Formats: sequence, structure tokens, C-alpha cells
Amino acid sequence: MATVVYKPSSIDFEKPGKHHYQVGFHLDSSWGYSLVPLTVINGLREPGKVDRPPGVAVFGGTHGNEWEGQVAVKRLSQDLDAAEISGLVILMPQLSESACVANQRVSPLDGVNMNRAFPGNARGTISYRIADFVKTFVFRRVGVILDLHSGGNEAVFPLCTSFHPIPDPEQRAEIAEVACLFDTPFVMIYSNQMASGLLTDEAEADGKVAIGGEFGFAEGISRKGLLHAYEGVKNVLRHYMMLSEEVVKIDPSRPSRPRFIKAENLEDYIPCPKDGVWEPTVEVGTDVKKGDLIGRLHEFSDYPMQATEVRAHRSGVLSTMHFSAISKKGATLFVIAEESQP
Repeated sequence: MATVVYKPSSIDFEKPGKHHYQVGFHLDSSWGYSLVPLTVINGLREPGKVDRPPGVAVFGGTHGNEWEGQVAVKRLSQDLDAAEISGLVILMPQLSESACVANQRVSPLDGVNMNRAFPGNARGTISYRIADFVKTFVFRRVGVILDLHSGGNEAVFPLCTSFHPIPDPEQRAEIAEVACLFDTPFVMIYSNQMASGLLTDEAEADGKVAIGGEFGFAEGISRKGLLHAYEGVKNVLRHYMMLSEEVVKIDPSRPSRPRFIKAENLEDYIPCPKDGVWEPTVEVGTDVKKGDLIGRLHEFSDYPMQATEVRAHRSGVLSTMHFSAISKKGATLFVIAEESQP
């Protein structure tokens, strides 16, 4: 059974063993709580070669309609044995609990996207208060932060881990190394100009080893994406010797290491030129050349009208594609990333 706590300060993050909590955050407009699940594991195994493991925090459900992370983190909260762990592991499978219950990208309680709410506000609406809890009580206790996403109903991605451009070379090198532990086909370095308030952006600014990732889309659960998310987290624990096992190859059918690509500039994120029905003609993860046909926009109000062809603005890897057939003017239709060095 999980212990319900009403004051975050009452959580004992130092208590040995594995402990499950539901952290109560007051609702803004009625009596009651959003009960956010939290598991804290203080390992009982003596550390090996690493004198002080960095501590790892793992989040699922930052967006409520992205399910691979939620299931992977829930399974880890059940499967990880404190007797086999060295150091601190913090697991939050449904960070925006209200959004997860509603199967929505944003919380229905305040209309806020949790991945735009950081660093949070202790006196803000519920999403900002949850973000403040993470920033205040979780970030300072760990050195590694993993935020597991998928495309939901927003976009299609190839399996990838991700991070932003990092100016500090040592931090960047360690982040790149940890990103590869998920053994996804791609590691994407993406723009932090697109939005503010991201969980990983905040963690990166705090000097953490912060990794995002896209492990599926379409509000379902990808079997392969879930495998990479679950084993990838375990690989991170293995890498830091918090688990005594060896790092595993998650996809033996692909002998190569993850391929690094980058889309650091807003010009790489192509907006839809007008409302229409989007017909993609290229699969994500495909190498394209400048001028290649990426898709067509159809209008049915005057259905004899020819579809508008949308072509690649440059050569590279098609790293993101609009998911829904209905596309509104200004929505990001696709992203073309370029090859990058680890």
C-alpha cells in the first residue's frame, strides 16, 4: 500500500528500502487532492567501485496521453529490489496525475502543460505546485534525471533519446553517453528555443545529466518503445553501478550504436502553411534530400483542387512528423535534422 502524504516535507527520502507514496496536492477549485504516485528506493547494497552513486530520478506521465513512460516507471517501481540497489532512485510514473487520468496532454484541472511549468511555483495552480515539488524536493537529491515521453497525438518520432545543446563540454559528454544507454536508433539534440519551462531544460540548467526520450506515439503503448524505456533506465543504473549487472544491448538486431542527429534551430521545425488534411509520403527516420516530397495537404471544401505539395527544405533525417490527419495552420508538420557528432 502507498502512504498518502499531505506535506512534501514529511517524505523521508533517506529511509532505507523501498517505499511507495501518494503525494496529495490540493485541488484548486474544490475540496480534495490530486494524488501523485511516488516511489523512493534507498538501496541496501553497498556501493561497488563508485563511492557515491549520483542518484537517479525517473518521470513518466509528464504528458498524460503518453503511456510508455507511465508503464515503464510503474513496472520499475514494482520490479526494482532495494536489496540489489546501491544509492537513491526516485520514481514518479504519473507526474501530471490528473492529465494521465484524463488521457490528455495537459491537466484538465488548470489547463497547464506540465512540461511548460518548470521551475514551478509553490503558490501557483496545481501543475506549477507539482513542478515546484520536483524542483525543490527531487532535483537536489539526484544527479541524473530521466523524463520518458512519446508523441501522444501530437507527433510521430523514431525511437530516440534527446537533449538540448549543452555548452559545458563535460556535462554534454556525460549526457551523450547516458543517452546511448537506451540503445534507440537515434539520439536527437533539439532546440530549446521552441518552448520554455521544460523539465529537462530546467534540470540541464541545474547541471544535471538530463535525458528525454520519445518511445512511441498515438496514445497507445509500443512494445518496442516500452522495452527501450524500461531496459534503458536499468542500463543507466547499471552504468553508474547502482545495479551490479552489466549494461545490456537492448536491440541485438541493430548492431550499430545510436545515430546522433540535431535540429537546434527553429528553421528546422516546418509549420503547416494552411489548414488541411495531411498526407505524409515519407516515414520518420528516413534520410531525405532537399526538394524531396514530404507530404501533401488536401482540401475537401473544393475537392477537385490539387493538393499542396510540401517538400524538404534541406537534406537530412526526417526526425518528427505531424501525427493527426487534420493539420492546422502553424502546427509543426515535420522536422528535418542533420547528422551530428556524439
